Amino acid sequence: MTPTTPTVTSTAVTPVDPAALHEAVLDWFGGNARDLPWRHPEAGAWGVMVSEFMLQQTPVNRVLPVYEQWIERWPTPAALAADSPGEAVRAWGRLGYPRRALRLHAAAVAIQERHAGTVPRRHEHLLALPGIGEYTAAAVASFAYGQRHAVLDTNVRRVFARAVSGTEFPPGATTAAERRIARELLPETDERAASWAAATMELGALVCKASTPDCTGCPIAASCAWRLSGSPAYDGPPRRGQTYAGTDRQVRGRLLAVLRESPDPVAQAELDTAWHEPVQRARALDGLVADGLVEPLAGGMYRLPQGPAAA
Repeated sequence: MTPTTPTVTSTAVTPVDPAALHEAVLDWFGGNARDLPWRHPEAGAWGVMVSEFMLQQTPVNRVLPVYEQWIERWPTPAALAADSPGEAVRAWGRLGYPRRALRLHAAAVAIQERHAGTVPRRHEHLLALPGIGEYTAAAVASFAYGQRHAVLDTNVRRVFARAVSGTEFPPGATTAAERRIARELLPETDERAASWAAATMELGALVCKASTPDCTGCPIAASCAWRLSGSPAYDGPPRRGQTYAGTDRQVRGRLLAVLRESPDPVAQAELDTAWHEPVQRARALDGLVADGLVEPLAGGMYRLPQGPAAA
């Protein structure tokens, strides 16, 4: 007997038919999915995990070259675990948010120590790894192992906010209501649920974009609650911008760039040339040291970390 799919009720103009959504989105995905290296079978669970760390707050076009170099250098968790966390930070390059490199290194060490170098299949084991939260654990379990999990990244949340809840943008932080909708929309079988997770993510990335949604190319435009409501403007709390110039983040990036480019420890005087404002520069350097991204040495010298990665 075929399981029945419940109708999802929400703030949408009309109730949502999950089966119809599945059919439309999965058909669209079949003809529009990008050919990305971490989607190839040979990428394995490690390739999926690396991509998920790199893709957090970073677009695909910036991730691709770094991902390919990373996998060539460290094709397994054991290979990365055997190297220093500083080398992980160096190879991270200009992807931004370099603490992700430390956390990925720490996860590789834990995989080597706890799971004999194999990325674990079980969701709870993934969640117990350093640097892995609910989203990443669900994504790896789904994309690498074909399991049935609700995978809620920014793109998926935006698709559900518009198509189901009738609002232009999701809340700043994932809510219990969003998780409920995501669970109710999950297809019944593992294989179909894993495809649905990838398809909704792709739909948000390519069509249901934040600033310029392509509603004419959307496979579920006819049933989208936001469009049926007249595409009302967002009226929630102010959305955070992506200001970068002049921020401590920019200063941290400049300081790390100096350290990445030198195989040897760097003197304070050389770091001082990276940014003109001394107070902000000192604050940024102190933050890098506190985060474990920079290791201070005697005599006013600094280097990328050589010891255990930060959790």
